[in-house]
Amino acid sequence: MEYSEVQKIAKDTMEYIKTEIAAGIRLTEIRRLCEEKMLALGADSFWYWDIGAFVFAGDETAVSVSGREYKTSDRVIASDDIITIDLSPQNNSIWGDYARTVIIEDGRVVGDIGDVRNEEWRRGLLMEEELHRELLAFAAPQTTFEELYRHINELIISRGFINLDFLGNLGHSIVRDKNERIYTEKGNNAQLSSVGYFTFEPHISVAGSVYGYKKENIYYFSEGRLTEL
Repeated sequence: MEYSEVQKIAKDTMEYIKTEIAAGIRLTEIRRLCEEKMLALGADSFWYWDIGAFVFAGDETAVSVSGREYKTSDRVIASDDIITIDLSPQNNSIWGDYARTVIIEDGRVVGDIGDVRNEEWRRGLLMEEELHRELLAFAAPQTTFEELYRHINELIISRGFINLDFLGNLGHSIVRDKNERIYTEKGNNAQLSSVGYFTFEPHISVAGSVYGYKKENIYYFSEGRLTEL
């Protein structure tokens, strides 16, 4: 499989699980359904600590934790709720990496950000959209990971948000061994174009809020232009 094919497994699984999520479903069931779907679509395993779907809801969405320590809670989805799902399929050591924050209102997934009634949740999702647009506008092949780190974190702060990531980074390179990843972090002077693919996954919140937001895509340079995989 190519990287685009494995990433499509993650994207298709996310669209599938949105049709299955409803009030009353447990996070453990969401994880099971996601992992079964990715395997059915062609994943042969999961690259991040053998966990295919990291699932958080409610105030858990503001928690940033290593996969080494992650345990899926038995929490039940409420009629109005917020869920973050982070998918990590792989096939023959080729990774996918894709995350979204999903809003539940009146027991069902809200399909469009503009239709989210909860103002705080809508604002968080719109900020994620802005950050990804800014990435595409700012990043050039010669941009370093540290330059991107500083630029995006300044934007996050200027908009009244905070970076929740437990390591403070914004993403990582896509490799075949998770221990070989490099990060969008302070001190990393490698150019973005020095890697084939990298993730952008700002995990953000508003200071004092119990809710967090994440949107993750894989990006690469095509003819000098940053492109979503």
